[in-house]
Amino acid sequence: MERTVHNSVDGKHPKYTTIPRGDKKGGWTTFRFIIGNVAGISLAFGGLIINLTVYLIQEFNIKSISAAKIFNVFNGCTAILPIAAAIIADSFSGCFSVIWISSLISSLGLFIIVLTAAISKLRPPHCENGSNLCRYPSQLQLAVLYVGLALASIGMAGGRFTIGSMGANQFDKPKHQGIFFNWYTFTMYISVGISSTLIVYIENSVSWALGFGVCLAANVFGLAIFLAGSGFYHHLKPQGSPFVRVARVIVASFRKRKMMLSLRSEDYCPGSDSADKKVTAFPSKFFNFLNRAALKAEGETKQDGSIKQPWRLCTVQDVEDFKTVVKILPLWSTGFFLSTPLVIQSSLGVLQVLAMDRHLGPHFQIPAGSVAVFSLIATCFTILLLDRFLFPLWKKFTHRPITPLQRVGIGHLLDIISMAVIALVEAKRLKIARLHGLQDQDNAVVPMSVFWLVPPLAISGIGEAFFVPGQVDFYYQEFPESLKSTSTALVSLYVGICFYLGNALIDLVRRTTGWLPDDINKGRLDNVYWLLCVLAGLNFCYYLVCACYYRYQNVETVKDLSE
Repeated sequence: MERTVHNSVDGKHPKYTTIPRGDKKGGWTTFRFIIGNVAGISLAFGGLIINLTVYLIQEFNIKSISAAKIFNVFNGCTAILPIAAAIIADSFSGCFSVIWISSLISSLGLFIIVLTAAISKLRPPHCENGSNLCRYPSQLQLAVLYVGLALASIGMAGGRFTIGSMGANQFDKPKHQGIFFNWYTFTMYISVGISSTLIVYIENSVSWALGFGVCLAANVFGLAIFLAGSGFYHHLKPQGSPFVRVARVIVASFRKRKMMLSLRSEDYCPGSDSADKKVTAFPSKFFNFLNRAALKAEGETKQDGSIKQPWRLCTVQDVEDFKTVVKILPLWSTGFFLSTPLVIQSSLGVLQVLAMDRHLGPHFQIPAGSVAVFSLIATCFTILLLDRFLFPLWKKFTHRPITPLQRVGIGHLLDIISMAVIALVEAKRLKIARLHGLQDQDNAVVPMSVFWLVPPLAISGIGEAFFVPGQVDFYYQEFPESLKSTSTALVSLYVGICFYLGNALIDLVRRTTGWLPDDINKGRLDNVYWLLCVLAGLNFCYYLVCACYYRYQNVETVKDLSE
């Protein structure tokens, strides 16, 4: 049997070809259902998260820096938990079940958040920002809020990145998977962009309850359209926990640490062959002490050659899969200080916006959460430009495609530039605040247009268009088959960790300097950005070293991308 897949001959115009497969499911037929789900979840996520800091400050009377830290905690949970969802998908239930169950959980969480906005008793009495008479929310009010945020976080985490792996699973060729990841990222960002304008406007100008209600409706829509395509998906069967196999490699190699390595392939256990997986018969020399895990000893195999004691003997393929993960880890670690500056910028940037002139004309004021749309628009436009024009031109003149690592490296560089520019903008804002004597006033608005933030936000968005799809594509292609869902969640994992690193860095700066008071007009937020710029620069140097020494595991992927 065959299935139809989308191919691009010249990088611009689609052509349909057929690729053999055991069933007719999968391919571009599933694209509309998967992208519809991505759009629904992302609309809901953006409408909740982008304006969360403002909601906490204005409706729950929470201090600005504390609200920014809650924002980071929520974002961190939403970004870390996908790794748990991916493990469940890879090991037990598959992607499909994880996605629809997660959507139900996030819908429940959003419903509770709608209640906090609709029922006045679930919020403290309203007061002006910065007033000493403001009442802090009660323990019950905070409990209801946190339960809603927790459920929304768990649900959105389970679906947002697992759907990316499931979408890529519908295609055979890495080239088609790369195209999918571009549109997957584009859809996420354009949806969040719509949230940051339309939904945020509803929340600020009409009703918080109505705005969050739109988020709930979008989430339910995403679930419905995903379930509508259930008969078309190609499902990969769970292969058991890949982390158990990783543990077995470590344990088996330690138990056999005194055995002599052999140069004969027949002394190693290759594992059973299958139609979709090429078996490695002889282990590589990299970290060769791990090869002992696949070295056969007496009594460890049955008469048919199968493994009798799995915690003493592993297959060569299991050993090589573990080595693949080890080789990728240094590159993965560079993501920490790539994303930490961005997450701090996203949380503290809202405080900047609240302290700047947001008027567009005499009567309209831009909602603080909507300013993020400039970064999102830049990301979406750049993805389209790269996919349709720049990358095909690059290939035409260099006769080779841009590699995922090159793409990520450009993103690193743009991240540094963004930090430097926003530091200069903040220095100018503080200078204007001093000239007008606003540092002596609590939470005063500086007469400086919020549009000064457009250049750094746009540069940041362009950088994300390079490194986000590049990272997801890189990890998906390079990770072993048994870790495909986990691979795409790894990007989310370090982003989530970075939200907590961001909180830790904010706490460190507040303890050791006077740069971050609750009123940023009295601080030096520009110095914080310069510190992040330096850290990002050092991290970029580390990335260059890791990228130069890395060798792609899947040579066939590189060849396929160049076809």
